[in-house]
Amino acid sequence: MTTTEMSEDGEPTRRDFIHIMGIAATAVGAGAVAWPMIHQMNPDASVLALSTKEVDLSAIDVGQAIRVMWQGKPVFIRRRTAEEIAEAEATPLSALPDPDARNENLAGGAEATDAARATASDGEARPEWMVVVGVCTHLGCIPLGTDSGDNRGEYNGWFCPCHGSHYDIAGRIRKGPAPANLDVPPYQFVSDTLIRIG
Repeated sequence: MTTTEMSEDGEPTRRDFIHIMGIAATAVGAGAVAWPMIHQMNPDASVLALSTKEVDLSAIDVGQAIRVMWQGKPVFIRRRTAEEIAEAEATPLSALPDPDARNENLAGGAEATDAARATASDGEARPEWMVVVGVCTHLGCIPLGTDSGDNRGEYNGWFCPCHGSHYDIAGRIRKGPAPANLDVPPYQFVSDTLIRIG
């Protein structure tokens, strides 16, 4: 009788049971060996600690900007004036080299309107606050900006002096070799004066 044959009463044989148990034990053993190897690829605690950053906004005056570090990258946070918001909102999409919002808080393909660029993960646009990753999309330089005096470029936003890329007050590329707008990182308002990036 082979292992696939049934006994005379139609029940699996003892040999069938032993084979099934052997296969099951092998699968459990393989999983027990593979799990530590898979688990070691997870990020360690120091990396997880850097995955989010809370920033207190209460000390930022209107018209002022700060730079914070998140995941090893600079993030520019600007509290924009009413005039800056009006200027950004008045910019036609046809004037933008990159029409994509590049906002991780929105679904892909959103247009680069000022409201879309100022939207947090809760879906609410807060035009007063502009939060962008401060890495030039051309070659990864760090643009000078609204926190560095007169080095804002032609559009009152950020300027990358390495190759001459000009970004406006909404972080959108307006002139120069950079192919894309500055990225808007995932962030949310924990309160009116506190945001969590990441």
